[in-house]
Amino acid sequence: MVFTRALLKRHSVLPGFDLALGFTLLYLGLIVLIPLSAAFLKTFTMSWPAFWDAVSAPRVVASYRLTFGASLAAAFVNAFFGLIVAWVLVRYEFPFKRLIDALVDLPFALPTAVAGIALTALYAGNGWIGQVLPFKVSFTPLGVFVALTFIGLPFVVRTVQPVLEDLHKEVEEAAATLGANRWQTFRKVIFPILTPALLTGFALAFARALGEYGSVIFIAGNMPMVSEITPLLIITKLEQYDYPGATAIACVMLVAAFALLLAINGLQAWTRARQGR
Repeated sequence: MVFTRALLKRHSVLPGFDLALGFTLLYLGLIVLIPLSAAFLKTFTMSWPAFWDAVSAPRVVASYRLTFGASLAAAFVNAFFGLIVAWVLVRYEFPFKRLIDALVDLPFALPTAVAGIALTALYAGNGWIGQVLPFKVSFTPLGVFVALTFIGLPFVVRTVQPVLEDLHKEVEEAAATLGANRWQTFRKVIFPILTPALLTGFALAFARALGEYGSVIFIAGNMPMVSEITPLLIITKLEQYDYPGATAIACVMLVAAFALLLAINGLQAWTRARQGR
């Protein structure tokens, strides 16, 4: 038995733990840690008053408010409607189902600039949708929200969909046999199973929205203090050769995004532990 295990370990298709761990750390270091460290190191060249002035200017604070607020709102909307879309795609049969399923992935494949131009054309005052709306969408903060919702929906759908496919209908039938109505079955049986996947999709959609640039700059209008997102402000400072100021704002975004994602992951872990109990 020991010989067999040693032989299987020696002839494993994948590399050993030490080699795989080394490659993993090297790859993450080159792709993630070194670039992020460079941003922090560049920021450390600033004095504390200069750093505080750079990250707390009224224009920068307004961009934080819009970026984080619109990203959270878009992620919540995508979590709600993404669950509905995934449910329909898994549980029902209808004409052109495969086409609609493929359209869900369109924001993944579509260049962000193309998406921004298309959304701007649709929601502008003379666009197909914008001309019938009683309020203005393009070149407003609402346009930012629309663009972030568009690019974030696939993350929720593709995260929840496999869990729904593995959820057997016998579970719902058992709940109905015990006297539960449809709402009770969904709330007490189905939703707890979907919660970890839904939180993962929410976190992915939120993280994607925070860093979105191409699809937003066309529809936002980019008016300072009104519809200017933080990534655009970082690009603006880079174009002005204000590298420390750009990295300072980027570091604030990075720390805040990491804290929010950590809280979401903690909630996800708590949900899984509760389900396990």
